[in-house]
Amino acid sequence: MDPREKAVLGSSGLEVTRLGLGCAAIGGLYGDIPDEQAIQVVHRAFALGLNLLDTAPLYGAGKSETRLGLALKDIPRDNYILASKVGRVLEPVAGEDNDEGIFDNPPPFKPVFDFSYDGVMRSFEESLKRLGVDRIDILHIHDPDAHWQEAISGAYPALERLRGEGVISAVSAGMNQWEMLARFAREGDFDCFLLAGRYSLLDQGSLDELLPLCVEKNIGIMAGGTYNSGILAKGAQPGATYNYSEAPREIIERAKGLEAVAARHEVNLKAAASQFVFAHPAITCIIPGTRQPDRVSENFDLLTEEIPADFWTELKSEGLVRADAPLPS
Repeated sequence: MDPREKAVLGSSGLEVTRLGLGCAAIGGLYGDIPDEQAIQVVHRAFALGLNLLDTAPLYGAGKSETRLGLALKDIPRDNYILASKVGRVLEPVAGEDNDEGIFDNPPPFKPVFDFSYDGVMRSFEESLKRLGVDRIDILHIHDPDAHWQEAISGAYPALERLRGEGVISAVSAGMNQWEMLARFAREGDFDCFLLAGRYSLLDQGSLDELLPLCVEKNIGIMAGGTYNSGILAKGAQPGATYNYSEAPREIIERAKGLEAVAARHEVNLKAAASQFVFAHPAITCIIPGTRQPDRVSENFDLLTEEIPADFWTELKSEGLVRADAPLPS
């Protein structure tokens, strides 16, 4: 696959490259980096011909959006597709109270859940300022797991209004679960979804309901977490991360099985994890993130690697992926 190949994202009309850039890492995820390095990460994506960038106010309490804005300052606005999120507003805090856990060295703001109509409008306006743009192409309702009612009655109407005004092109939701996304698909008019970690070599649960529903309704899927937050990239060993926490033993054992098949066929498991998802027609693109410019290039190269058909066949025969999962050809 050519990572620069463009495809229309669901019913949005937006043409995105098959490979995009997730921008949580440049917000200080698991460790901070200098502003200049964050800018280099973004510019490497542009140099490779990629056009899709995904960020959020939550990522480093605004740091990801601010750094992305610095990187985009001299890039023509029509040269890229920009996605951000709503559902958190940033409230000022004293420095000693600002501990956001997995994001290192955040600015003096604390993300607070707010899926209300007014909260979404405020969040959107503040994102525009941090990013230094006059529109955001894709706006996701961000992880409303315990906030369904407010998300569907507050956030969703706000996004519909913004789409109607032309300041966003696509109404979306981004989650680490598929069940609520399926509910959004049935009850709203969504252009696309960001599905993180729930369609991968280790998890095909979304095959039963969400992905067929998205094909039926022309809702494009941006696939995040194709390495399941680390275990498929760094190896199945004690302490490996899965879903942003320590991987349980059964996941480690399944990952070891994948590694064994990959070794027999001399396949890079990261390449397999990146390419597997594209076999399903609901998946439009992937958005891996990194703090290193060279890793952007690596993610690009992973999509171009040749993987023998026998590798995919053995994954099914060994029961390592579901029998009904489509495989790359």
